[in-house]
Amino acid sequence: MYNQCPERAIFCIDMKCFYASCMAMLEGLDVLREPIAIVGNLNQAGSIVLAASPPMKEHFHIQTGSRRYDIPNHPSIKLFEPKMSFFLQMSIEITKLIMQFVPREAIYVYSVDESFVDLTGTEKLWGAPEETALTIQRAIYNQFAIPSSVGMGPNMLMAKLALDIEAKSTGFARWTYQDVPKKLWPVTPLSKMWGIGRRMEHALNKKGIFSVGDLAHAELHMLEQEFGIIGNQLFYHAWGIDLSTFEEPSTKEPMSFGKGQMLMRDYHTEEEVLIVLLEMCEDIAKRARMAGYIGATVSLGISYSRTAMEKSLYRSKTMLEPTNETMKMYNVCKELFAIHFAQQPVRQLSLRLSNLQPDGSIQLDLFDEHKEQRQMLGYTMDAIRERFGATSLLRAVSFTESGTAFQREQLVGGHLK
Repeated sequence: MYNQCPERAIFCIDMKCFYASCMAMLEGLDVLREPIAIVGNLNQAGSIVLAASPPMKEHFHIQTGSRRYDIPNHPSIKLFEPKMSFFLQMSIEITKLIMQFVPREAIYVYSVDESFVDLTGTEKLWGAPEETALTIQRAIYNQFAIPSSVGMGPNMLMAKLALDIEAKSTGFARWTYQDVPKKLWPVTPLSKMWGIGRRMEHALNKKGIFSVGDLAHAELHMLEQEFGIIGNQLFYHAWGIDLSTFEEPSTKEPMSFGKGQMLMRDYHTEEEVLIVLLEMCEDIAKRARMAGYIGATVSLGISYSRTAMEKSLYRSKTMLEPTNETMKMYNVCKELFAIHFAQQPVRQLSLRLSNLQPDGSIQLDLFDEHKEQRQMLGYTMDAIRERFGATSLLRAVSFTESGTAFQREQLVGGHLK
């Protein structure tokens, strides 16, 4: 089965408790010895723990996803709020360090704290790939004091599985195709395997598949019939086969422009929610104009509070004429909201402009003599914000208690800069 499969020297490196490690370096602490936690907002009891150092996990049982109120009042515990700009810059610097060993195209940044690196063909420069991976691992620790785990394999899947299943507890692991029966097939529950979530695990369990070995020996035809192309992929992944490459998808033709926002409190009235939706329309329309697109379909998502009786909803409407004007998008949002709002407290909103085409295709309208002026006004406002900052020009609603534009300008990825 493996005769035609890739045999490359790929490793996946994961920075251990990355945010905590970065903050420890910044504060001159040892992340492996000090109980450290990064909390989204120290002033909110329900704020989520974004990262915890090994001693924090071991001695105080505080994990990523714990809450601020779970953390005991102990003098040795050190709590910090995130510095997202610094964390992102650290991720970039680590990538630059890896680029001293391989070209940029041999690195696939999977997340802020995890990357794949292809060492195939570097033997004459640095020696055996396994030794090179360990050298890079040590270099990151020596330069940034950030510990890491490394999984190696003949393809991206095997490298990631070696990392998640073995290396995160041992520090380093290298898997080959021959290791699949003894190391991969015993894995259970299925959600422990990269690429299988709880829902898929439940669906496979109903078919009598409880371990990766069961999946590898299931009938391929049955998996394809039940799950389509995903079933085919799951079958071959259970054998450690993966044909993925480091090529990143093209971003020249965006499929849509979207924005999601978790509100800091429940919004109870239509007026409050519409204020945030107007701000979101402003942001999406600006991005569409800067990219040179107009869109015909507006999609609105609403998630209600945990105390609400209603579930979340997602509704769309396609306009007769595509647009990238804020108020045209907003009017569609108001229409969708008026029809579908369940009069329950809202906690999360999402908005998307899709069905795109180049903005050069905007049609003149003999009955709308102000259309061209509105277009010019939009681009003028964009230029002012680009030069003087996103909050240099705001609508009046952003100055109300329900507005979020000022607060979100201080965040990166939803957390403090």
